[in-house]
Amino acid sequence: MTKHKIEIKKIENIAARQVAFSKRRRSLFKKAEELSTLCDAEVALLVFSATGKLFQHSSSSVEQVIEMHKNVHSSIDKSYLPTMEFQMRNEVADKTRELRKLNGEELQELKFQELMKLEERLLKGLTRVLKAKDERMANDITALKRKEEDLMRENRRLLQIADEQGTSFKLGSD
Repeated sequence: MTKHKIEIKKIENIAARQVAFSKRRRSLFKKAEELSTLCDAEVALLVFSATGKLFQHSSSSVEQVIEMHKNVHSSIDKSYLPTMEFQMRNEVADKTRELRKLNGEELQELKFQELMKLEERLLKGLTRVLKAKDERMANDITALKRKEEDLMRENRRLLQIADEQGTSFKLGSD
């Protein structure tokens, strides 16, 4: 029997709601435990039922995890985040400019020495590409030669069978 998708909305039947809560709570706690074990993560999970009853699961103690959260949250320098975003944008812009130069665009701003270095980088890259292409072609040629030999053997075998049966075939180009 396959699982079918249910519509996510409040379950009106109180007994069915309680059963679903109980089953899903156990599944949720199991997933939290798996996350903690597999990833060596500190996990704290608090769940309040509709009646206000508290259910909790934690990899160590809930209080320790909450305290850890408070310490980490208060120690984050809020001004650092925009700076980090600014640095990321600058890095992306730099890499974009570098890629354009490698594509032969926006070269007018480069000095002669920079153009020489760019040419050297491109030649090294081209050498690697040509080497990879040559290796691929050599492998393909070897595979085709092997296939040709197999086909020639098969052709000789079929000709031998035809001779044994008294049928003659002529080899050659027509």
